[in-house]
Amino acid sequence: MSSTNNPSPKPVIRFGVIGCGLMGKEFASAAARWLHLTDLNVQPRIIAVCDAHAAATTWFKDALPSVEYTYTDYRELLANPEVDAVYCAVPHHLHQDLYTAIIRSGKHLLGEKPFGIDKQANEEIAAAMAEHPEVVVRCSSEFPFFPGAMQITRMVNEGRFGRIIEVEAGFWHSSDLDPRKPINWKRQAATNGEYGCMGDLGMHVLHLPMRFGWKPQNVRALLSKIVENRPDGKGGTAACETWDNAILATEVHTDMQKFPMILSMKRIAPGHANTWFIRIKGTECSAEFTTKNPKQISSLPYEPGAAQAWHVVDAPYQSAYGTITGGIFEFGFSDSILQMWAAFCDELANGREGMSQPFHCATPEEAMGSHLVFTAALESERTERTIPIVWES
Repeated sequence: MSSTNNPSPKPVIRFGVIGCGLMGKEFASAAARWLHLTDLNVQPRIIAVCDAHAAATTWFKDALPSVEYTYTDYRELLANPEVDAVYCAVPHHLHQDLYTAIIRSGKHLLGEKPFGIDKQANEEIAAAMAEHPEVVVRCSSEFPFFPGAMQITRMVNEGRFGRIIEVEAGFWHSSDLDPRKPINWKRQAATNGEYGCMGDLGMHVLHLPMRFGWKPQNVRALLSKIVENRPDGKGGTAACETWDNAILATEVHTDMQKFPMILSMKRIAPGHANTWFIRIKGTECSAEFTTKNPKQISSLPYEPGAAQAWHVVDAPYQSAYGTITGGIFEFGFSDSILQMWAAFCDELANGREGMSQPFHCATPEEAMGSHLVFTAALESERTERTIPIVWES
């Protein structure tokens, strides 16, 4: 980190971005909105960008005066001693090579899910991390930073639910409902992996359950391929090789109880543009938050013999990190990205124990757990059986 030529006393984390597509631009936008945050003693500065297609870096050069270096070879970016940390957003088949190279270069990493195209690739990334424990590595997952999700997290931590009856978590959208949508890398097994929608959406779904210690002990998977072929952009069609939708029935065992947990990841969910949700039902309280209604949280507190009534209230704009935004306004996806990046930079600057609030980004261990679940789900689909999941102690 550096504070050179910084008019503010805040230390600066100098970032490189590898992968200049949609999510790279979202990160750049979040960095540009850093003044939206209050009372955070660190700030990012994007000084280098890299994409295999040189034209993709043009937007960054035009939009960000801080960008000093552009590359088409990620190794050149990693050789730049001025870069402290890297955000990497590339297709899944590139995760193993790029993530391990970033870690071994000594630069901190926030990488996109699923942290490897499959379990073996994820294990190689973990091996690189073990070689470099000084490097902070985190996985991108924004939705738990919504105020409503933060409220549910506090309720779990406070033990408000009593005995858990059941849990449902999911991420649904209808982006692939139109069969005329051209095929992309997420529909090809070579680039997206056999996980399909699980690899692309599943870490978002598992982030909070993993954080709560709710590790599935088994899984019965129902995986669907709904649109078999799509336009190839060349006048013909190409086969869609990956799963469109996944419904995973799992069972969670804790020291105190066991309960069913349904995890669902859907690229074809009519009527849902980008809906993330979590529902927890318990003997003393039930609660639900969904980005479908980002300003609301539903809860049902219960006492024996009392009426069972759901209460719906607006969730004020009370985010993990304070902002200039008043509580009467609505929180959105760009805000959640800003909050996630604030957590990453906070941890880099101050360490886990020194963070100004306790909710940190998704960890590599949580990403590893998702690979255990998805690998078992693939076996369940092949065998039509419930597959046990063995967690390392």
